[in-house]
Amino acid sequence: MKIGMPEAAADIMKQLNKHGYEAYIVGGCVRDSILGKEPKDWDITTSATPEQTKEIFRRTIDTGIEHGTVTVMVGKVGYEVTTYRVDGKYEDHRRPSGVTYTASLTEDLKRRDFTINAMAYNDTEGLVDEFGGVDDLAHGVIRCVGIPQERFDEDALRILRAVRFAAQLDFEIDERTRQAIREKVRFLRDISAERIREELTKLITSEHPEKLLTAYELGITGIVLPEFDAMKETPQNTIYHEYDVGGHTIEVMKHIDATPVLRWTALLHDVAKPVCRTTDEEGVDHFYGHPQNGCKMAYDCLRRLKMDNDTIHRVERLVEWHDYDMKGGATKKSLRKALNKMGPDLFEDVLKIKYADIMGQSSYRKEEKLEEYERLRKLYQEIIKDGECLTLNDLKMNGQGLVGLGISPGPEMGKLLHYLLDQVLEHPELNNTEDLSRLVREYDRNSI
Repeated sequence: MKIGMPEAAADIMKQLNKHGYEAYIVGGCVRDSILGKEPKDWDITTSATPEQTKEIFRRTIDTGIEHGTVTVMVGKVGYEVTTYRVDGKYEDHRRPSGVTYTASLTEDLKRRDFTINAMAYNDTEGLVDEFGGVDDLAHGVIRCVGIPQERFDEDALRILRAVRFAAQLDFEIDERTRQAIREKVRFLRDISAERIREELTKLITSEHPEKLLTAYELGITGIVLPEFDAMKETPQNTIYHEYDVGGHTIEVMKHIDATPVLRWTALLHDVAKPVCRTTDEEGVDHFYGHPQNGCKMAYDCLRRLKMDNDTIHRVERLVEWHDYDMKGGATKKSLRKALNKMGPDLFEDVLKIKYADIMGQSSYRKEEKLEEYERLRKLYQEIIKDGECLTLNDLKMNGQGLVGLGISPGPEMGKLLHYLLDQVLEHPELNNTEDLSRLVREYDRNSI
């Protein structure tokens, strides 16, 4: 087997060899190359110590020198070069107390998480696969290197990484590894919110977000995403749904673009249904107020996971508006008013979440809902194409224009601008200087 690699990575390895050191590409780049995928990063492992590596290369950065890693810069691209190492004792299920360098590649590979990530390669020796990684790739299996319990004791985040890799590769987790996850899952509480968030985001933005169900079955979401457990355990006794809230959520994620904002919105759009559920005398469930309550719950969840503020704010707004009512038939007038309230920048994503929401429901009246969705989408496109006024910024009259009409700056001016906007939302043809000036002259300040 020959793995093609960037010329720069090959040159780094040649330079290390030239100075008497072993060097291999290792980990994810080997795995992805075998799978025919394009690796994002090309990591190198070597028998050279960090100091020896720094002596060989002119431009290096101490990115993780305490763990034996320096980054060698080639132009603007960095290549992580890590010394063969044996990790010290793990006392917090997060990181070793220290590392010891070793001359053995095999010893270095032993400390890695899964067999598919514990392979190394160079052009001279070919593939080094001490733990059956190639076989597990062929059979679609996520398996720990060595004793699974020990790997999870070392770094409990590997518990979530197992499911994340299963989602990204559409693999299954082998039974011994699954059992170890059940035994060690509680140690995920020792992992930082930032690391949890990163793995969850990679999982739900994969091609197989349904693997979140594996995390639920193994008790992982109970620790890192208890909101999903509540959704999974909340039935929806209504003809509009064939899944519980959690099952519906999975279907919605599968039908929406794999961006962090949209997948997190899909995951949390019905987060408040468990607390809003009521059942009427006929045994039918209702979830009144769940978008508004869900907005706050989504905020709390994402804040706990240390999500960035821009993502939190957009997901909040999308959760609040995801159930925008199309019943009875939206009109251009009602849609303009809705766009003004939610912000025109949001609506294209609202449409995406509405479509995915419909696709995750039962077949009852689904075609009718899709037709109404399509009508709504076309109404929106017409409004945008015609350049209809939706916000104060679109109004053909501003504060300076009002001053020219004799209106003094102050609270009354703001009141008047909003009055004009309300008129234009009702009658978009009025958005011109002549009609707006007329409305200002006719405006009765005392009656508004």
